[in-house]
Amino acid sequence: MNRLSVVDEIFLRAHRGMGTPIALQGLWRTAEPVHPALLWRVHEELRTGPLGRRVVRSHVPGARPRWQPNAQAHPFTMTDQPIPAATLLDWADRQGTDLNPEEGPGWRLSAARLDDGGCVVTLTCSHALADGRALTLAVDHALTGTPLAAPIAEQSDWADARKQWGTVLGGTARALRRGIPRRPERPADRKALSATMTRAVPVFVPSPIGPGAAKTDQKTAKRRPDTLTPGAVLQFPAREWNRVAVEHGGTANSLFVHLVATMLWDSGFRAETIAASLPVDTRDEPRVDNDMAMTEIAIARDDDPATIRRKARKAYEHRMTSPGGIPEELLQVIPDRLAFALAKGAGERDILCSNIGTLPDSLLSIGPHPCTGVAARAIHPGLRPDRLPRTRLSAYLARIADSYTLSLVGLDPDTIPSSAALIELATGAMTRIGLTATAW
Repeated sequence: MNRLSVVDEIFLRAHRGMGTPIALQGLWRTAEPVHPALLWRVHEELRTGPLGRRVVRSHVPGARPRWQPNAQAHPFTMTDQPIPAATLLDWADRQGTDLNPEEGPGWRLSAARLDDGGCVVTLTCSHALADGRALTLAVDHALTGTPLAAPIAEQSDWADARKQWGTVLGGTARALRRGIPRRPERPADRKALSATMTRAVPVFVPSPIGPGAAKTDQKTAKRRPDTLTPGAVLQFPAREWNRVAVEHGGTANSLFVHLVATMLWDSGFRAETIAASLPVDTRDEPRVDNDMAMTEIAIARDDDPATIRRKARKAYEHRMTSPGGIPEELLQVIPDRLAFALAKGAGERDILCSNIGTLPDSLLSIGPHPCTGVAARAIHPGLRPDRLPRTRLSAYLARIADSYTLSLVGLDPDTIPSSAALIELATGAMTRIGLTATAW
């Protein structure tokens, strides 16, 4: 739509420093170099496509901000010299800087040559512009011209303000009288963490990994954090992933959630249940926006893919509501700082398991260059050690052709201080359930 949704504005406030900063990122890896001229053409299609927009504020109290086309874009860049393939995620993390959904540009296309002869391409955008599914739609549109849903007709600012205030006034007073629950705090000494933070250090990750793979020295890996949000990308044959899911009475999705929960417990999480946040795609047309809702499940230590499957099925019927039962539109008609205070931590749980689904076949290649891997994830540019979210581990699952790709991001440097530690947690969880993977 032309007006920002409640979710859009939550991510917009995070961009301004009120909340956890989030940028979405798609990654394509090839075994051979990709000519820059080819990617310049993709860049031009993206520049004039649905990601080419910015936020414009209304001067009418209560009227929602709107989207305005914006052809300004960061230029496409490619590294002059190859970078070590083992550090490609460190390089990709740095592509999330200087994204501005208000002034523009809110996205960036970049590429790096790898020392193994291949190439990695990233498209990174502010979460205010799009969710994970929307990012794949935008790329598919740029590569193939696949049509997208037409924008919803725009109301005048005055009409939009009247509608917003009419929706809000009905239930707000009653909800406020009940009180707003506080977000649980994380028991960690962030000042000590801040003092020990260092720049990201390249970590060599052996490949393939899985049952029987050599393990790193866990004590060595946990001496100090290499980076605030270490990441890893694991690639699985779809046939093996689905076979293991069926053997344990689950689905591809419940196996995904089970693995992430197991990793958190193995990291030293002490509670008897893990609260898992599960995003749900709610779009009924192919639109590039934040068209999603959140639900949650509580995972016990004895849960397996079968029991998680049943819990998730029930949870998808009951989405998370606005904080304290307040009409969610309230968050769009009050000042930003008050809206942030009311919605602080909304949707955050111990783990985030985002199943992006099946990606379009158009993403299998970049021009004549077949991709050896395609991944999607979120990164957190500008996240400070003293402002870490409740979420300790976030994970993103996507399928393309005959592969599943699992992207992991650690958000608790005290227990997951490095990519090596993240890989070891994944290896342990996979070993117990009989999975193997290839690490990027």
